[in-house]
Amino acid sequence: MQFRTELHLPVSSLGIDHSTPLLMLGSCFTDEVGARLMMDGFNVTSNPLGPVYNPDTLARILDRALDRRMFTPDDLVEGPRGYHCLTFASRYSGADAKDVLDAVNTDFVKVADALAAPATLILTLGSAYVFTHIGSGEIVGNCHKLPASAFTRRRLSVDEVTARLRSVVTRLTDAGHRVIFTVSPIRHLADGLHGNTLSKSTLHLAVDSIDKAEYFPAYEALMDDLRDYRFYAADMKHPSEVAVDYIYGLFADVYFSKATSAAAAEARASFKRNNHRQILS
Repeated sequence: MQFRTELHLPVSSLGIDHSTPLLMLGSCFTDEVGARLMMDGFNVTSNPLGPVYNPDTLARILDRALDRRMFTPDDLVEGPRGYHCLTFASRYSGADAKDVLDAVNTDFVKVADALAAPATLILTLGSAYVFTHIGSGEIVGNCHKLPASAFTRRRLSVDEVTARLRSVVTRLTDAGHRVIFTVSPIRHLADGLHGNTLSKSTLHLAVDSIDKAEYFPAYEALMDDLRDYRFYAADMKHPSEVAVDYIYGLFADVYFSKATSAAAAEARASFKRNNHRQILS
């Protein structure tokens, strides 16, 4: 008898091998998959500016990187503890504005450089909920623990997400890049289970309407295939290591040839040997 609804995915014509430049941006699930790709020897740039959860911020980062438009003092917000670049993770803050900008632009260049030649982008959408900084009117990527009174919060509509993503995907593909979307299986429960469902559904509907990009079903792999709390971490929101390994295996089945999978296995074995020696030294 069949006790699971397993995913059986077709092989993609958009193949990935060790010569393929990869740029991964998005939620913290990106970091999990990116770490495995790095261990397997792939040419990958993964979240150099930290996790990005909402599609609006993700699209603005990509637009800006395509234009190679560096960040300036106008992109910083001054708070009680100094200066903040709210587009990115909270580590981009400090007492000195120049130091903050130098840190931001040093890492932002890594994204711009990754887009300087045709690459394959893997973009993981985490949530359709966004915070808008009242003072600047900008949707932010991270609130940097500033007072809640400095922000408003809402859920983007399907039309808003679709328009934002379609615009940047068109720019990317016109420049020769290939785009793979995923929706993160990590559950965001600040608005409850129903709120999380509405958010993820918004992302799914938007991505489904973009015909210049592929979709990899990481979300469905956890929610519909594994579908068991055994495959969650202790917080019951994040996938366990076993679950991420399973999803990564599905990704490999879809995008890697047999030769690429064999080379990845050799690279992983070499990584483990080298890492083991470093621990013992």
